[in-house]
This record gives sequence, structure tokens and C-alpha cells, in this order.
Amino acid sequence: MLCILFGADSNPEPLPFTQNAPAPEMEGDNKPAENLREVSDAEKDLDAAQDKLNLQALPIRAYLDQTVVPIMLDGMSALVKERPPNPVEWLATYLMKHNPQNPGT
Repeated sequence: MLCILFGADSNPEPLPFTQNAPAPEMEGDNKPAENLREVSDAEKDLDAAQDKLNLQALPIRAYLDQTVVPIMLDGMSALVKERPPNPVEWLATYLMKHNPQNPGT
């Protein structure tokens, strides 16, 4: 069947990427796992930069709805249940502790 499609060649050249082809040589100490990690990190950085640009292009209401409103609603719901004597300070502390942009804090 392949002979019909590509013609019969009495002495075909081997394809450059066959199972018998030698593995490419690695340069220096680079390892595939390290390269994959670097690519993954670069993709994450690119996604973060694109998200930042997308947020900056949003109208005011959409920007607030995506960034501030969800955490504010959660904080205000907790505030109403707690009813502290200093609500503004309590809410500020809540927002700092539950900031989705700084999950380690």
C-alpha cells in the first residue's frame, strides 16, 4: 500500500526519526525534568501576566466583581456573625488573613 502511495524505491533512505535513531545528546547538566519545570514556570508566569492585563482591561464593575466583591461578601458575612466592637479593624484583619492573592499569609 505504501509503495502505491509513495512509489517503490529499491533503496529507500531511512527516516531521520526512527526507533533505531540515536537519542539526542544532552548538553551539560540539563535534565529533561528541569527543562519541563522551567517551561511550566514560564507558562505560569505568562498566564499571570495575561490575567493582569485582562483585569486592567475590564470595566470598573466587572473588575470589582472579579477581584474584590467575593472576598468582601465573605468578610462581611463573617463580620455580621461575629459583631465585633471595632468592625472596620476586624474586617481589615479578615481581608488580610483571607487574601486570595497571598494564600501563604
